[in-house]
Amino acid sequence: MPSLCPDNEDMTEKTTTEDSQDWFSQLRDLYDRAVDRFEEGHRGPEQVVGREALAFLDSIGTSAQELYDFVEDWVEDGEPDFDAVAAMTDVRRTYFLTVQEGKPSDTVIPSATLPSGYAQLGGYRWLPRIIAKARVKLRGELAPDIMFACGADRPFLRSVNMEPAEFLKTVWIAGTDDRSILDAVQKKALMSSTSPSPSGRGSAPDPEVRSGP
Repeated sequence: MPSLCPDNEDMTEKTTTEDSQDWFSQLRDLYDRAVDRFEEGHRGPEQVVGREALAFLDSIGTSAQELYDFVEDWVEDGEPDFDAVAAMTDVRRTYFLTVQEGKPSDTVIPSATLPSGYAQLGGYRWLPRIIAKARVKLRGELAPDIMFACGADRPFLRSVNMEPAEFLKTVWIAGTDDRSILDAVQKKALMSSTSPSPSGRGSAPDPEVRSGP
C-alpha cells in the first residue's frame, strides 16, 4: 500500500516497505476480528477490539476507540470500508512516526472546543469543523466522543468529491493555512456534480441531525 504522506521521499525515511506491509496486515486481521465480534453482539472498544491490540495500535498512532468507531459505522452504516480506514490510518501513522517522531501527544481536545457544525468557510458549512477534527486526528488528540470521518463528515466529504484520507493529507500539507484547504476543497468540488452551493446549503450535513460527533 503506497504511503499517502506529503513529500513521499523525505517523509518516509523512517518507514520501510516491509514495515508498511506488516502493519497493514496486522490492521487487516485486527479489523476483521473486530467486525466479527461486533456482529456477534459485543460492544465497546475493550470487548470488540481487545486489550491485546493496544500495543500495536499505539505503535501506529491510533487507538482502540478509533478502530471501534470505524467498525461500528461499517457494520451499522456500511461505511467507511477497510480500505478507507487503512488509508486514514496510513496518513496518521506516517505523521506520528515522522512529525511526532513516534511520541504520542499528551493533549486531548474536548469536542466542545471544536467549531460549530453551522460555522462556514468560503460558504461551505461544516468545513471549519472538519478541518479542526482533521488536525486533531493527525496529532492523535481526539477525545473519545470525537470521530474523524463520522456519519456527518462523510456526506460533506462526498459532496466535495474528497476521500477522508485525501482530506487529512490536504490538511497536513496546508498546516495552519485554512485558505489553502479551502482552495483544495473548491477545486475538488468543481469536479463533482453534487458540490455544495456557495450558500453552504448543498449536501453538507445538518448540524441539528446528530449523525456523528
